[in-house]
Amino acid sequence: MSSDVLPRCRLMLVLPPALSAETAQAWVKAGDVAAVIATLPAGGEVAAMDRLRTLCATVQEAGAAFLVEDRPDVASAVKADGVHVASANGFARAIAAIKPQGIVGAGMDSRHDTMEAGEAGADYVLFGDLDGSGELAAVTDLVSWWAEVFEVPCVGVATTLEDARELAAAGADFVALAALPSGTDGSALIAAVDRVLAETEPRS
Repeated sequence: MSSDVLPRCRLMLVLPPALSAETAQAWVKAGDVAAVIATLPAGGEVAAMDRLRTLCATVQEAGAAFLVEDRPDVASAVKADGVHVASANGFARAIAAIKPQGIVGAGMDSRHDTMEAGEAGADYVLFGDLDGSGELAAVTDLVSWWAEVFEVPCVGVATTLEDARELAAAGADFVALAALPSGTDGSALIAAVDRVLAETEPRS
């Protein structure tokens, strides 16, 4: 067995649609955040796109990749780094539109669809619901299964520090924090989870 140090589990964030650019910047800087996943804000298309464009630029300037949920067209329009998709059809469209320049992540419901996405060029696969409502035991089981068999990085969605610790121990390459509390409470949780991820080694 190699004595090389394994790369640590890193953070991703699922951003609420109405999040301000200022809060997003503070959240990204609160820990070792590799990427964020954002959804198109509610409201008129022009105003929503303007807000998303500002949010994208702010997140990128803070040092994280900016991914748009399910909308390759919007991702391109706001100069995002890529897209996160949750369906097989959406994934195929995203691969055609975004690759090879951008990131395409997959959050499929079934193991079969997830394996196909991994084989078709997904940059990561994600287990759990982006709103944080998924059952931890099921997400942990999927993360453990994937980490043992596949090379494509996997992400587990968590809402608490203990959930994040469990997913990192199960072998997740990234933990995506969802349903974050607003403002400085969100920053505090991100910082605490970041410290835990730095200390947690995957179970052999």
